Amino acid sequence: MQPNIKSLRPFIGAKNMEQSLQFYTALGWEPRLVAPNMHYVYMHDHFGFYLQDYYQEDWVNNTQLFLELNDVETYYQHLQSLNLSAQFENVQLKPLQQADWGIEFFLLDPSSVLWHFGSFGG
Repeated sequence: MQPNIKSLRPFIGAKNMEQSLQFYTALGWEPRLVAPNMHYVYMHDHFGFYLQDYYQEDWVNNTQLFLELNDVETYYQHLQSLNLSAQFENVQLKPLQQADWGIEFFLLDPSSVLWHFGSFGG
């Protein structure tokens, strides 16, 4: 039997919760408090993650998320225009890279969570 999946919501840690909330808000995402020390951060109704006020260095430094987009280049240009590294410590936006499977770029959040933004096939 295949379940009727509504969403997938990973849990990620935050070294500094307030800074992480400001960072994701700057990206245009919306945080919503769901429990003490935890927010659901989302872009659309069914696309988001849980941000925890919890930091274990080896766990957070090895957290990677891949977000598939329809228009990677436009989102990359949008993030470039935000100049996030000037606003937030540790944030790094890496250039677009073409690979044999598609195109992607990377964004390191203030806690060192590595985001992959990509599109398959182009």
